[in-house]
Amino acid sequence: MAYNDDAVLAKLSALSEAQDSIVTVAQWIMFHRRHADRTVQLWLQRLKECSSHKRLNLIYVANEVTQQSKARRKEDFLVAFSPSIAEAIATAYKGAPHDVQQRIRRVVDVWRERNVFEEPIQAAVETRIADLDKARGTSKGGLGVSIFGSASLPAELAPLVTPQQNITKLLLNTKTAVNTASQDYEKLMGPASAVPSAPVYAARLSGLLKTLAQAEGAVEQGVKARRELVSELQKILDTNRAALISDEDQLETLVQRKLKVEDKKNEVERAIMAGLPDDEPYVPGNGHDHHPAPEPDRPEVEELTPPPMEPEVAQEPNPTTQLDGQLPPTILQGSIFDAQPAAPGIEMLSDLASQYKSVPTSANGSKKRRLDDGNDFPDLGGDNGIDADVEEMLRKDDGGS
Repeated sequence: MAYNDDAVLAKLSALSEAQDSIVTVAQWIMFHRRHADRTVQLWLQRLKECSSHKRLNLIYVANEVTQQSKARRKEDFLVAFSPSIAEAIATAYKGAPHDVQQRIRRVVDVWRERNVFEEPIQAAVETRIADLDKARGTSKGGLGVSIFGSASLPAELAPLVTPQQNITKLLLNTKTAVNTASQDYEKLMGPASAVPSAPVYAARLSGLLKTLAQAEGAVEQGVKARRELVSELQKILDTNRAALISDEDQLETLVQRKLKVEDKKNEVERAIMAGLPDDEPYVPGNGHDHHPAPEPDRPEVEELTPPPMEPEVAQEPNPTTQLDGQLPPTILQGSIFDAQPAAPGIEMLSDLASQYKSVPTSANGSKKRRLDDGNDFPDLGGDNGIDADVEEMLRKDDGGS
């Protein structure tokens, strides 16, 4: 069947609830996608003329066409349906039986889940349904994704509802007016446009001025609505900034208090470890404050290096020194064993004999030498330890003297 307005209306009028019927019509419409704008205009016209159940079938066709276009990345029908889909949904929803309304709401939910339309278009559709429910005094679920149709909207965001709804309502009209003005401008003022005769050209320029003025007015209303929304957002932002500064100060106070409590807890635990009785309250500054005990003095350790030896002082010989058959140490140091020059002859022996006075007899019967002041030589018990030649020489010297 060739494409024309009558063919499109005939296809739409023959729709039924059967899935095959809806899919067949949707495929025929998509085949003629170069006529997308005209098809959507005829579709909206037919939707306004038929009954509620017929309107639901037309919504199903639009759903099939838009979802298939989204899946195949063909934007023709998505662009064509966007300006009028909110009005069409509102027309089909208003006054429809409850079961039809639920099915329409289900289609809108699927569009949001699958991101069929852009967010502003989707929000406009949901807003129109929410407004209709509010006008009837009912609030139905199913569109909870839109924050402006939700009953659980925070009170702080309430000032944003009206500006956002105004923007959503103006968005479709603004987009349509701007698109129309842009197309008319390109047709008349574009480089490829043909210049008609002067009277026709003047008439078309006048029409273009009206179109541009309408688009300008629509954009001005959108700008005003957005300024109101931005102003409300700025108020919320300023309020939250002030609240943020207050919360940060409060956080800092809590952190400092927490550190102070931790220090006090550690102090009390140290006091308990230091011996604070369990039944005695902790009183700071009452002898319970625990301070680290001073370190004890380092113990004195004997040095490993021995002290220097002092030179021995020669002692005077003790006449009463008792010997066990040995010569006294002074003899070893100061007489014949010394490094001094030896005395000749009798002087050496007389010095030796003058140091011995008496040698008493010990208890065990051993004899000890006794020095007699009247004798020149001590009694050495018959064995004086002197060679016979030396003894003879000493006697001769003694007799001669």
